[in-house]
Amino acid sequence: MLKGKSILKGFRLLCLSAIVLIVIRQQQATIPTHPEGRAIANQDQSQSLWSFEKFKRSFLKDSSVKHPSKVIDLKSLSNGIHLVIKLSDRRVYIYQNKTFKVSYPIAIGKAGWETPTGNYKVIDMQPDPVWEHPWTGEIILGGPKNPLGARWISFWTDGRNSIGFHGTPKEELVGQAVSHGCIRMHNRDVVALYEQVKMGTPVTVKP
Repeated sequence: MLKGKSILKGFRLLCLSAIVLIVIRQQQATIPTHPEGRAIANQDQSQSLWSFEKFKRSFLKDSSVKHPSKVIDLKSLSNGIHLVIKLSDRRVYIYQNKTFKVSYPIAIGKAGWETPTGNYKVIDMQPDPVWEHPWTGEIILGGPKNPLGARWISFWTDGRNSIGFHGTPKEELVGQAVSHGCIRMHNRDVVALYEQVKMGTPVTVKP
């Protein structure tokens, strides 16, 4: 009787082993056997994740330039509209009651004609300004060829020459250091800025 139980137990173990072997072979038939198959899938996934992270970092970096730098001290700003030019960012930031509102890309003064830093106020505003060539005296009326573009917002003068925000017919140069001290803007942006400021609006120019 004991011998029969041993034989039955052995038979059951044999059947169990056979079932396990069948299951393993079925699994081997569905799992890629290429030694790099799974690694390639993982690599593709890693590449996908890396690309997404790179895109996210790039997106955040590009977006962050539209926000004011941390070096801007909000306590130093006036209530109402206050313009802050960050020359290193090549942007002008608009604050309202010390709360960041919007910013625009700008072109700034080139080497030898740097835009002066300091605290100023808007002292002159002109729609469709007339431009006089500083060396030849040529007068150019408002229009698409006018170097001052659609608007003029001055904030600095030495009594003879002035520096301010203005549009430009060469909008592709916005973002560069190319002017003689003035702040050049896309015409649509300087028009939008013109609507937000008034005579006496504070303008702070930072490096």
